Order: sequence, then structure tokens, then C-alpha cells
Amino acid sequence: MSQDSYGNSFAQFHEGASHHVMLAGHIDEIGLIITYIDDEGFLYIKTVGGWDSQQLVGQRVRVVGFKGQELLGVIGKKPIHLMKASDRDKVSLVEDMWIDIGAKNKTEALQYVRVGDFAVIEQPLIELLNGRLVSKAIDNRIGAYIVLEAAKRAASQSDKVAISAVATVQEEIGGIGAYVASYRLKPDVAIAVDVTHATDVPGINKKQDGEVPLASGACLSIGSYVHRGTLDKLIEVAKAGGVGYTLEPAPRNTYTDADDIAKNRHGVPSAVVSIPNRYMHSPNEMIDIADVEALISLIEAFILNLATP
Repeated sequence: MSQDSYGNSFAQFHEGASHHVMLAGHIDEIGLIITYIDDEGFLYIKTVGGWDSQQLVGQRVRVVGFKGQELLGVIGKKPIHLMKASDRDKVSLVEDMWIDIGAKNKTEALQYVRVGDFAVIEQPLIELLNGRLVSKAIDNRIGAYIVLEAAKRAASQSDKVAISAVATVQEEIGGIGAYVASYRLKPDVAIAVDVTHATDVPGINKKQDGEVPLASGACLSIGSYVHRGTLDKLIEVAKAGGVGYTLEPAPRNTYTDADDIAKNRHGVPSAVVSIPNRYMHSPNEMIDIADVEALISLIEAFILNLATP
């Protein structure tokens, strides 16, 4: 186990083996940054990562203060009762919201927070019917779990492949963690594990967005950034192991860590294995436990296939 200067966390198995595979699942989540503290102690914010501002209204948040302490707050906005009639049907904008930590004034607020501190949504994990899990930050804490579990299972069965499971940072703002991690590791092949949009909800155009329901197994990206040989091997292994999968076109970027791993050094053959996720970038993202197991099984089998002479 190790960590680099930016916060990437590494779990490495069988270093020095002839083949080296990197598994990446980003650990960061979208959030908020404090931009201004007014005289009454309200904290004004901007988004970090891709938020739908409607998801933020009325949410509870956890503010990480500059002294290392964490405190709770709520996102406030003008109540509908006090709005003009012409404003009630308008989209709520982030600039019209603030975080209320209960401070009496600016002086008290500054004892705990300062401009540049971060906040994240405060929501517990819950389990719904049929093994569906709901939580904030499933994008992409679940990917970090999957790569570690797959690495652990494969490493326990063979020592012929060096495996680096990486919980990467800053994917949501540009893939910084994956880039520096792959530069350090110099892998022979890499798999980025992320979430993708489950398209089994109302209003989705499957002709444009594909058919990717929950419990359909692994979703494999196919397109310009994806290394075709690596993808073909994943498909072969999935078929041999009876693991369900779907294909997701990515004509340009995959918008995952794979894009930043692939273009490192002399180029790293990279692929993307994703888990279907409903309500992405919201406080209540949803996945199916069966898909978690499918991804772990596929990646484990892929690694063990590399170990076969």
C-alpha cells in the first residue's frame, strides 16, 4: 500500500511479475467550493464538477474546514412563498444558493471555514428492493471498491501478473490523478472502472443513449480511445465466463480515467468497464449489487487470462 503526493492510493500485488496491469477507479466526488462569506455568516458557493443545480436545493452538506474539522450545514435559497410569481417557475441557480452552518455572523463562521474550503453532500447509503443500493458519490467510490476487490481475488490465485489497483483523485476535474499514477506505474495494460448512465428510466432515448439497464452486467466502452485488442480480450473473457455485458459507443473521449492513462508515456493499451448507474451526479445515485459482482468477476478473469501462457 502507498500514496502519492496528490492523494492517489495504490494497492500493489506481485510487483516484478512479467505482465503489469493497472486498474483505476476514481475516489473523488463532485462537490462545492466556498467563494464568499457574508456578514451574517452565510457561505456562498461554486460547483466542483458537473452539477445539475436543481439537485442541490435543500440538501444537507458536510463542510471540510481549513483546520481539518468537518461541520454540517444546509443549502438554502429564498422560499417559494417569498418569491415573485414570475420567479417561481425559473430554474434555481447556484449563485442564488448558500450554505448555512448555523453561524451567528461572519466572525463566528471564519473560526471554522474560509474561502476555498470544500463541501460535499451529506447522504447515507440505503438499500432498496432487489439489491439496489442508493448513495451519494457512487460515482465513483464503487469503481474504487471494484478494482481493489478484483485485484485481491486475482492476486490470491496467481502470482504471474503484477496488479496495481489505484483509487485515483481528481477525475471529475480533469483526470489528474490517473495521469500521474500511470506515469509512475508504467503498466502494460490498464482498465478504468467507472459508472455509466443506466438507460432504464423514463424519458431516455435508447436510440441515442443505448440500452444499458440495471442488472445487465458490465458495460464496455468502444470507440477511438479504447484499445481494440484490450476490448476484444474483455469480450472474449466475458463470453467464456458467462458474464453479461453491453457495449457503449464512445466516438471521441470516454470521459473516464482511461483517456488520461492511454496517452501516457508511449501509450498504454486501455479499456473502460462501467457499472450502470441511475441518477448520476445526484445525491441519490443507484446501482445493482449484481452488476458489482459481474464487474469484479470479469476483471478477475481478465487478469488471470493474462497469467495463462
